[in-house]
Amino acid sequence: MMKDIKDITIEEARIELEYLATEIAKADSAYYQHDAPYLNDAEYDRLKHRNSDIEARFPQLIRADSPSKRVGATVKSGFSKITHRFPMLSLGDVFSITEVEDFIRGIKRFLNTSEDIAFMSEPKIDGLSFSARYENGIFTQGATRGDGTTGEDITENLKTIYQLPQKVENAPEILEIRGEVYMSKADFFDLNERYEKEGKKTFANPRNAAAGSLRQLDPQITAERKLSLFAYTWGEVSEKPWQTQEEFFQYLKNWNFPVNPLNTLCHNLTMLEKNFNQLMEIRASLPYDIDGMVYKVNSISLQERLGFLTRTPRWAIAHKFPAEQALTTIKNIRIQVGRTGALTPVADLEPINVGGVIVSHATLHNEDEIKRKDIRIGDTVIVQRAGDVIPQIVQVIREKRPANSSEFIFPHFCPQCGAHAIKEDDEAVRRCTGGLSCPAQAIEHIIHFVSRDAFDIAGLGNKIIEDFYHDDILHTPADIFTLEKRNYGGDDLFSADIGLHIERKEGWGKKSVENLFNAINAKRIISLPRFIYALGIRQTGTATSLLIAQNYGNFKHFMNDMINKETAKLVAIDGIGSSMATDIVEFFQEPHNIDIINKLLNEIEIEDYVDSTNYNSPIAGKTIVFTGTLEKMTRSEAKAKAQNLGAKVAGSVSSHTDFVIIGADAGSKATKAKDLGITILNEDEFIALMQ
Repeated sequence: MMKDIKDITIEEARIELEYLATEIAKADSAYYQHDAPYLNDAEYDRLKHRNSDIEARFPQLIRADSPSKRVGATVKSGFSKITHRFPMLSLGDVFSITEVEDFIRGIKRFLNTSEDIAFMSEPKIDGLSFSARYENGIFTQGATRGDGTTGEDITENLKTIYQLPQKVENAPEILEIRGEVYMSKADFFDLNERYEKEGKKTFANPRNAAAGSLRQLDPQITAERKLSLFAYTWGEVSEKPWQTQEEFFQYLKNWNFPVNPLNTLCHNLTMLEKNFNQLMEIRASLPYDIDGMVYKVNSISLQERLGFLTRTPRWAIAHKFPAEQALTTIKNIRIQVGRTGALTPVADLEPINVGGVIVSHATLHNEDEIKRKDIRIGDTVIVQRAGDVIPQIVQVIREKRPANSSEFIFPHFCPQCGAHAIKEDDEAVRRCTGGLSCPAQAIEHIIHFVSRDAFDIAGLGNKIIEDFYHDDILHTPADIFTLEKRNYGGDDLFSADIGLHIERKEGWGKKSVENLFNAINAKRIISLPRFIYALGIRQTGTATSLLIAQNYGNFKHFMNDMINKETAKLVAIDGIGSSMATDIVEFFQEPHNIDIINKLLNEIEIEDYVDSTNYNSPIAGKTIVFTGTLEKMTRSEAKAKAQNLGAKVAGSVSSHTDFVIIGADAGSKATKAKDLGITILNEDEFIALMQ
């Protein structure tokens, strides 16, 4: 079993959060981008649950790229992009009724109320999220969720789904309806049976079939496959006549959108638990797949008061069904080396079917985890999947252990470069000391640079990057953008030959090389958040990169501050702690990193960050600091309201602060604001400003 949360040290927690962020990101890419999940929902949920538990105990360790802040994946090439006017956010997950109770308790604490709160309980459909925009009652645009901010234009494909109204009567002038596209079990079996007869590749499950069908470049193919949908929420609307979630569903029915008939209004925790158990019992008999229940605060006014966290609403949660487990044996234990030098043990398993997916590998986390569980090659183990992430070993079956088994000895040298692998006293992970001279770290750094949330360069897969590195074609990310020039005999060649002539390499040709160069050249302009993420700075994931972009706006401004160790603005950003800031500054103190960045700046253009959201509020883009005790709302609610209106909430006062909101017993922050000449507002003035 995993080490109990209450027993782990802060450093063990930090290492495990790093691992979880990496593994869940890989799974998200497989699930959302490639429609080819290698783990089931139960395993994915377990990993996210573990991540949430650790973050709850060590909130100071929450990573910018934490799965709790993260939504989905980036858009697939071949579709035009659509920027959502209001982000399509994901939901937090819970796995027990106790956690549901904690969730409700947190809402009551946020609202400072002891009264019961009604929730809509809705089956969580296992499909693909969509949005459908109507203008003057006419369907005009459809999109996938994508990464939550930018999705894919699937307008023509959505038109092929007969359940989606092409026209709605008596609707607001602007109406964006969101829901889930799915394939029924019957239609899935019929499709696979037809494909099998035709000698075509069949789909693994209905969710894959639905996602693959909806994202066909040819709408005719989508039309040939029977897709269904349920509508369950809204995005942008010009007016909102409904007062509750229940009332909104009635509007959907009046507009002829399909609404799940199993949606149930629950007035207390007992009703939620009863409804969950009933749905779990009939789950297998439903005509479509569900993987849990979604609970939403029924009152829209309370939803608006509760607002959102970075990537999830405070007023909704997903209660997932239990995980699935299976028994298998460990064939081998091998060590992987990541881009930060971390040595991660992975178990190669006798392939086993867990929840409909074949599992061949499982993470072992670190050497302490191996020692604690006494995991050995040849052991029979219980494997559990929690979604779209590498499975984990839950337990060793000691009575089935071979008589000749021996303890696994963790290497003290890097298996890739031979450098010493050291383990600090306060760390659970052992790290290679070879730095970028270690092939594994250098290769992983380039792989991260071209990944989907970074430069997203098609054609530069892991195997190609590894081959190019060992052939002295790519040493650093900056080499990617000089590749075409060097291939045809330009400057700065790694070899004495005139030109690299990649087209002469085995498996390559003139056309494939041209395609690669075209893909690279198409990415010479990149957004600021993506570029910051692409640099691979430790503890700087997609969410932190976005925070930095929002607060600095320009890369050179950000880089100059970091080079000069001017961190006041950085540490004032709500969500960036001192440890994270230290890693960011240290990255820019390394001459090798600055050299690579300068070479990149000669080849690419980094767009300044411009917030495309139309907040239409006097505090949009302003930096706000709260201090003292508020009387009409909790501090959390005040922060949420400000962020929902486009403001940036900081934890400390600086020259970059626009407003300081003071409550009772305001302290040094108010004094500093007065000294700096910053506008100070009391609670009533803040409320008036928001209105």
